[in-house]
Amino acid sequence: MKVVIGEDDVLLRQGLESVLTQGGFEVAAAVGDADALPAAVARHSPDLVVTDIRMPPGDADDGLVAALRIRAEHPDTAVVVLSQYVQRRYAAELLADRPARVGYLLKQRISDLDAFLAALRTVVAGGTAIDPEVIEVMVHRARMIDGHVARLTPRQREVLALIAEGRSNSSIAARLVISEKAVVQHTSHIYDALGIPVDANDHRRVLAVVRYLAG
Repeated sequence: MKVVIGEDDVLLRQGLESVLTQGGFEVAAAVGDADALPAAVARHSPDLVVTDIRMPPGDADDGLVAALRIRAEHPDTAVVVLSQYVQRRYAAELLADRPARVGYLLKQRISDLDAFLAALRTVVAGGTAIDPEVIEVMVHRARMIDGHVARLTPRQREVLALIAEGRSNSSIAARLVISEKAVVQHTSHIYDALGIPVDANDHRRVLAVVRYLAG
């Protein structure tokens, strides 16, 4: 899988190159400027773009702006943005209209290399990878402004957050130390409360939940 990296910090950029190369990715380009990122994507046609949100030349959300442009111009290219802090607005903008082949991870997650690489592969495969802290913020906001989420039990909100992260029923069961049958029951109540049709395709259900939380 071919990847283009956008990161202005030299040490982190080199670290990402090393991690991704060892993880089986081919690093086609690594740039330190958000303006150079779309050009690198157009030149190399990567499967994946991994970029910091805060980058030159503006040192604001230039990386996010470049990521949104890439998603619009290259819809088959997966995009994962990295951030130092949780910003719900960034997640909402990334997930708008087409919440697939996209990820929003906090930089601290890179330290768990196996989980980080697994998240990247999930996004390349067409899924989503949203940081647990971002999901927590989104669920909290939805709970405050939406009566449906507010009516969920604490356990159901935990299950909802894990569903939105893209976890399987078995993974959720192991995480919460409950049976898979209990997970199925919780998810059924969640979908009923949120008005989300139960689809046979688990991936589409995850996207539906993420879209709901981002709305």
